[in-house]
Formats: sequence, C-alpha cells, structure tokens
Amino acid sequence: MMNNEKTMKLLKEGNERYLHTKNEIGDISERIRLDTAKNGQHPFAIIISCSDSRVIPEAIFSCGIGELFVIRTAGNVVDDSTLGSVEYAVEHLGCTLVVVLGHTCCGAVGAAIAGNAGGYVKSITDKIAEAIHSETDPCKASILNIRNTVSCIRTAFDGNEEMAKAEIVGALYDVKSGEVTFLKWPAKF
Repeated sequence: MMNNEKTMKLLKEGNERYLHTKNEIGDISERIRLDTAKNGQHPFAIIISCSDSRVIPEAIFSCGIGELFVIRTAGNVVDDSTLGSVEYAVEHLGCTLVVVLGHTCCGAVGAAIAGNAGGYVKSITDKIAEAIHSETDPCKASILNIRNTVSCIRTAFDGNEEMAKAEIVGALYDVKSGEVTFLKWPAKF
C-alpha cells in the first residue's frame, strides 16, 4: 500500500503527462484486465468527480484499469450511496486518499447559481446552493462546492477509526487547460 504523499505524487505526475499527450496512456491492456479479473482491484486513490463527460479521471491522471476507484455524480455532491462507496474503498480496498475533483464550467454549479433546476436535478443543485451561498462567480462557486463536499465526507466519518486513515482533499480540474490544481484549506474548516 502506498502512502498519501506518494499517491499525490503519482496523481500530479499523471496529470502532467496528460497535459502533454495526445492519447490516454494508462494501462488498459489485456494483461491488466486479466490480472485484475484474477487478483482483484487494488486502486491507489478514490476520486469523487462530476459526471460531466469532459471530466474523465482515468485520463486526467493517466491511469489504467484498477488504479483509481472512481465515483461520479453530477456536481460531485455526496449522498449515502457515495459515502458507502468511499467507505468500501477505504475499508476493503485499502485506499487512503480521497480526492473530490470538481471542475470549471460545471453545469450543476451553474444551475445552482441560476436557481432554476427542477425535478430530481433540484436535489443536486439544492446541495450545491447550500455550499455556495450567494456566490455568483462560477469558478469560486465550484471551489466552495468542492470544499463543502470534502467537509461533508469528513463529518460523515467523524469518529470512525477505519476511515480516520483516509486523507480527504479537494482538487479543481480546468476543462480548457486540462490542469488539476490541488486545493489547500486549513485542517479544520
């Protein structure tokens, strides 16, 4: 099992390769498919990202089959199913780094700012609206939403010894440049 410093280094290096390549370079070979089918998955990080079709964590971090445990939901918001998936990946797969990966030009964040969502989408935009309050700048709102999701995960698992092993960080993916910026906040916020 890797420590979180090494995991972050791998993610940053993978994103750097992604910025300069024309093709995805993660291992999706028959060999790795057969190996993970026989020996199971051993991802080194959990990525909670938006469902946006422009946000492809495996490509963004130059990862292949079995390297990332990806959970996708519009607006990278969390619910009980998402939290259950995180808990599974930490407790059963040994992941100790959770990355909440928001992005620029997020439609869910834009809808929360506009306040005009209906149907089931409203359950997503309502969570985002609570996180961004009156912020109208889409990039700042995306960062506030990421921060809120990180906080929600920390709060959900407060007091859980097994989950205390996991580090939870936020990151912003720029859909135009392809760059991922890992965000820093005080330990308690």
